[in-house]
Amino acid sequence: MLENLSPKPVFVFFEELTKIPRCSGNEKQVSDYLVAFATERRLEVTQDEALNVVIKKPGTEGYEDSAPVIIQGHMDMVCEKSKDSQHDFARDPLTLRIEGDLVRATDTTLGADNGIAIAYGLAVLDADDIPHPPIELLVTTNEETGMHGAAALDASALSGKTLMNIDAENEGVFFVSCAGGVDIVTDFPTKWETADGDAVVIEVAGLVGGHSGMEIIKQRANAIKLLARLLDAARQAGEIHIAEISGGSKSNAIAREARAVLTASAATLAHVPSIVDELAADIKREFSVPDPGITITITASPKPAKQLDTTSTDGIIGFLAAAPNGVQSMSQDLPDLVESSLNLGVLGQTDDSVTLTTSVRSSVDSIMVDIVGRLETLVRFTGSSSKKIGVYPAWSYEPESPIRDLCVRVYKDVTGHDAQIQAIHAGLECGLLKQKLPETDMISFGPNLFNVHTTDEHLSIQSVARTWTFVVAILAELK
Repeated sequence: MLENLSPKPVFVFFEELTKIPRCSGNEKQVSDYLVAFATERRLEVTQDEALNVVIKKPGTEGYEDSAPVIIQGHMDMVCEKSKDSQHDFARDPLTLRIEGDLVRATDTTLGADNGIAIAYGLAVLDADDIPHPPIELLVTTNEETGMHGAAALDASALSGKTLMNIDAENEGVFFVSCAGGVDIVTDFPTKWETADGDAVVIEVAGLVGGHSGMEIIKQRANAIKLLARLLDAARQAGEIHIAEISGGSKSNAIAREARAVLTASAATLAHVPSIVDELAADIKREFSVPDPGITITITASPKPAKQLDTTSTDGIIGFLAAAPNGVQSMSQDLPDLVESSLNLGVLGQTDDSVTLTTSVRSSVDSIMVDIVGRLETLVRFTGSSSKKIGVYPAWSYEPESPIRDLCVRVYKDVTGHDAQIQAIHAGLECGLLKQKLPETDMISFGPNLFNVHTTDEHLSIQSVARTWTFVVAILAELK
């Protein structure tokens, strides 16, 4: 599909990656693919227990004694698909299509985040006509669910003092700082009883969703929060019970869908549809700009075998309704930069347990501590329990950065446009890698990607080409 696109090596390798399963936590096959790539070309390669891969290639003629440069990205992808899709991410290749300047996948995420970084790295390692210093391609695992690969990395395998993280989504924007974050997993107290009465299912769907760091500023709707509002309103009809509840799929993705099965007496349920429909109309008006496709439905459901008792039901609904979500503060130093946020990411039910995973981000440690503390207070008030997982540090701005200065100059030379130096609210592996490689100068950039972590993810062909020209020019300068 992509072999006739330019730059051909980049798109050929990218398409190869779209054929390999690489959801977060299922990276063995793609990790082995990278090892095989290096072995076939007689390049030095290491693969650690976390399946991180480091491939090394000597410098070209005239660059043999130059300082090594690290090209870095992650091999896993967020695996989202449309509600009706039959795609099996553990087996099926992605179905690609080209629409003008854009590459898309049909009914699934594209995996350009961060497959395009790997494609760039492999294209550099495979080429014999690109001047470059010694290259260390670092490809990490499990970035999307907590940067576990970077956290497990033994940095002694790397000697580069310059690192280019190709995990950004806006061409010409160079990131030099990022937020830190943590996931809070809340386990709700649940007491189950035999279901009685009738049942209905309330479903929220059609939301845009998106990356909970990059898109949180756009104030898109979160399906879990919308469901909480609907359930809270439904209690006006009388005593209701939750029989099933779920929403979202990834802690770092804004929830696009959520549903709940409710049980109650026939008399109570008779009033619920009008309450839901009235609030649904309000919600659609509120989010008509960022989320014009919202659908909210209430339909009859087969009677379930069990339901949560009144206390458990009220506790979960109350928590979800009261829990903060979205932007919490904006930076006072950098315009239009989100300083802190929360995202109610995954509401799940397994057997008798109901859990919620919330992603907290902040570029200021004390603010993140405060937000986590407020969330934990709500946990205690509802008799729930919680734990922190996937903690990752912020990446602080460096006053002196040779690679930043070089990128600004070369980008202007290559494109004729001025580079933008920014901080990012999303987490980048640079934070963890900087802890392990404190003397390494780092920068993050990439081609234009759109709506990552959603089924509308796509990338610009021309931007991939321009960024490739930029990467080649940077490597030539690092002599």
